[in-house]
Amino acid sequence: MVAEPGEKVKGAFGALLDIGRRVYEGELSRYDAAEEYDLNYYTVREYERAYRESKDLPPKQIRRNNTVLVSKSPTGLEDLESMTKEELIREIVRARIKEARLKKGYEVKGDGSVAVSSLFYQ
Repeated sequence: MVAEPGEKVKGAFGALLDIGRRVYEGELSRYDAAEEYDLNYYTVREYERAYRESKDLPPKQIRRNNTVLVSKSPTGLEDLESMTKEELIREIVRARIKEARLKKGYEVKGDGSVAVSSLFYQ
């Protein structure tokens, strides 16, 4: 028995594996399959896991685009001269925040989610 879109899927193991196969192979996303077969997202995820285990396949690699945009701080006089008033104010505020953090003994890398402690005074 193959699961048909729009019908309730309950109990038929072959139909459940078919849904898991379609999700694993990328025919459907988990959200699309949940909507199409009137299932919960987590149920679809379990069907995908059951299919993977029945065929002894590795977990699917999910690629996420988690790019964090970090503006570089100006390095030279030319960079500062080409800035607008708002950009200059923003850079002054950043410099003061960085200075205050260094006085407390830690530095923030990247977007600010990672604080690196360092001992300046030993």
